[in-house]
Amino acid sequence: MLTINVAVLLAFIVIMRLRRRTEARSRMDEKFTVVIVLVLGVLLAPTEFGQGILNVLTQLVQGISQSD
Repeated sequence: MLTINVAVLLAFIVIMRLRRRTEARSRMDEKFTVVIVLVLGVLLAPTEFGQGILNVLTQLVQGISQSD
């Protein structure tokens, strides 16, 4: 359960960081946001929620590739 709580906190941080205007971000600030998003992905991946997202994205990609 700790993984979910940390993931929720990181998701909140990502949302707050992305709401800022693009002009106000430095290159270091953008790199830090990318690292936070990657850590969030690693925390969510093994959870049921993360697996659900993976299944939805897999179906979406398969549907797009079959329509071509």
